[in-house]
Amino acid sequence: MSAPSPAEGAQHTVLSVLRASEGWLEKRGVEAPKRSAELLLGKVLGLDRLQLYLEHDRPLEEPERAAMRGLLQRRGDGEPVAHLLGTWGFRALELEVGPSVLIPRPETEELVDVALARLAGRASPSILDLGTGSGALAIALASEVPDAQVTAVDVSQNALAVARSNAAGNGVADRVTFAHGSWWQGVSSGRQFDLVVSNPPYIDPDAPEGLADDVKAFEPPLALYSAPGDPASCYREIAAQLAQRLLSGGWFVAETGLGAAAPARDVVAEESGLQHVELLQDASGKDRFVVAQRA
Repeated sequence: MSAPSPAEGAQHTVLSVLRASEGWLEKRGVEAPKRSAELLLGKVLGLDRLQLYLEHDRPLEEPERAAMRGLLQRRGDGEPVAHLLGTWGFRALELEVGPSVLIPRPETEELVDVALARLAGRASPSILDLGTGSGALAIALASEVPDAQVTAVDVSQNALAVARSNAAGNGVADRVTFAHGSWWQGVSSGRQFDLVVSNPPYIDPDAPEGLADDVKAFEPPLALYSAPGDPASCYREIAAQLAQRLLSGGWFVAETGLGAAAPARDVVAEESGLQHVELLQDASGKDRFVVAQRA
């Protein structure tokens, strides 16, 4: 099934192309087809959503229509709209995204709020982001806590390249240090922090129920999947050094979900040596954030 191409002689306006695109994506079972059509046509024309509707009767030239058809075909085949756009919004940031990093989610924006609340009253805090991916957490915290010094670690060199580009593009390259390594391997021996944050892999590859098809097909397995049968495996690796890596009164804040929330909390409670271990809910009422403090 090919992307829509209006009949010869028909008028190709912003509005008609939007409507045809939305209908075609809906038939393909694409989630939020109207929003996808708006974002993709906005990319082709260099217009935001409001401008699209202010220029609803603007005619489209053939090269513009061809570019839109190409993007629609890829979206209809399941490719995430964020990959087609090349960037994605995260809080006040615009982040480069692609196949080597996870697309930032609204729940991860909430994780920043949870972390900021734990930093209240701390001057010039030191922050560590384990498994930084696109750099979303590290860059957001550096942007919103101007006196913070942030270290961001990832095992993927490709992800680190994206994160470095995002830090530069959002004006915080001088305050975020990137390091290569698996969890604590990328952190200098003896280094301590006021806050450690992470959004580690927690999807059990043997039981990925609830994981969207486009996520499974297009987002990096390294950033998605835990060890088979153990959704808390990455939390266990992180927990092993938390007590010695956090300053007195320091906090650990991590995202979780999809069958991993209780196991992740239990691992942190039993193996980290931290106190006040909690499992907090996100805005939709789902168990989402593991929070713990060093006494």
